Amino acid sequence: MFGATGYIGSHLVPRLLRDGFVVRASGRNRKALEARGWTGLELVEADALQPDSLPAALQGVDTAYYLVHSMAAGSNFGQLDLQAAENFAAAAGAAGVRRIVYLGGLVPKDPDSEHLRSRRDTGVRLRQGPVPVTELRAGIIVGPGSAAYEVIRDLVNHLPVMLTPKWVRSRSSPIALDNLLEYLVRVPWIEEAAGQVLDAAGPDYISYEEVMLEYGAAVGKRPIILRVPLLSPTLSSYWLGLVTAVPASIARALIGGLKHDLPADDAALRRMLPQKLLGFRDSLLAALEAERTQQVAARWTEGLLMFRGFRIDNAFYAKRVSGSAGSSAAPAALWQVVSTIGGDNGYYCLGWLWWMRGAIDWLLGGPGLSKGRRHPTELRLGDRIDHWTVIGIEPQRRLTLNFGMRAPGSGVLEFEVEPDPQPSTPGRSRITVTAYWHPQGVWGLLYWYALVPAHLFLFRAMTAAMARRAEALQA
Repeated sequence: MFGATGYIGSHLVPRLLRDGFVVRASGRNRKALEARGWTGLELVEADALQPDSLPAALQGVDTAYYLVHSMAAGSNFGQLDLQAAENFAAAAGAAGVRRIVYLGGLVPKDPDSEHLRSRRDTGVRLRQGPVPVTELRAGIIVGPGSAAYEVIRDLVNHLPVMLTPKWVRSRSSPIALDNLLEYLVRVPWIEEAAGQVLDAAGPDYISYEEVMLEYGAAVGKRPIILRVPLLSPTLSSYWLGLVTAVPASIARALIGGLKHDLPADDAALRRMLPQKLLGFRDSLLAALEAERTQQVAARWTEGLLMFRGFRIDNAFYAKRVSGSAGSSAAPAALWQVVSTIGGDNGYYCLGWLWWMRGAIDWLLGGPGLSKGRRHPTELRLGDRIDHWTVIGIEPQRRLTLNFGMRAPGSGVLEFEVEPDPQPSTPGRSRITVTAYWHPQGVWGLLYWYALVPAHLFLFRAMTAAMARRAEALQA
């Protein structure tokens, strides 16, 4: 499966494993694959834009799912998508793949959106290769993490009054995530579907305005939607960045296609693969329930409700900033520094800055001046370290802390220790500190952007100080 760490891939992999399939999951970053915590499958690092990485990933594969897009790459994503598809189709043919399953998007007759044209043309380019392709085209996918769904959720949760452009009257055919996964799992085994382009949709054909009102009703919101003629999709994409945490490049690509009605003719797919299709309201309720019942994770995972303060109005997508430093000390010495953070040891640098932030929180009624740990050197899940809570531990590798101070959103701080991939000194290791922030609407985004410069400075200084402390301990 190519694109296994993306939105659909991260749901489809466990579904295939549950159904007893042998799965090889591929992504551009092996660490991102490993972070999913999947077991009982093969992980392969490969990139469709790097042809040399494809033969090993496709060797012995019967069915190849192609779930790759380049929307996050910026303005030239369409050309990148076409090149990736051409490389993949050729490599799949050389490897003897039986079928490619590609998930595209619903496309109007004459799209002028690069996003919609790219999804269509990617399917065309894949079909020009020697392997039969089954292309499923879907509109809004109703499920946590779907970019279109998250844009709607952020708008409704944080804007009681919306000035919206004419595109809110455009209509689409949303499909529940579970219904789409069912199609994806079963369609490779339908011989009639080989070489076909099939629309996948739910039973409702509704406007984006209706979608927002339905979501509001499900979460107890009553947004007032005022349509104005001046906001084009392009202008909409810019103000959307002030409201939603969906990556700006993805939001812009999506908004560009919203002015089109996107009807679906899914009769052929329903005939081949009958199933009970959920209407939009039932799809929405299923998505909200799925979030509430998610399991506790061992480390930070994008969008998991526990890392969003168990609040569905905190953004699914996290903002992040990191700092990193190398050390001549062994990883074990660096881990000792990480695992004894806080309490009497403090945070190894700029103590006055940490105290100032805590004092502000204390004035607001929060625990910002709390100090102490259960044990000076040992850690376990649920421990309090000052105003942080330990929510993940992988000994000698990773410590995950939940942010406990008052702020418009929820945050996680993660420390990662690893051997330096290019050591210049025996025993050399690397410490990386990453802050993840799930903003709560406009104020959460403004809070984050205001603190990014301070975080960049702090994390660089902090990791350098921790590296020096580890070297001193080892000496």
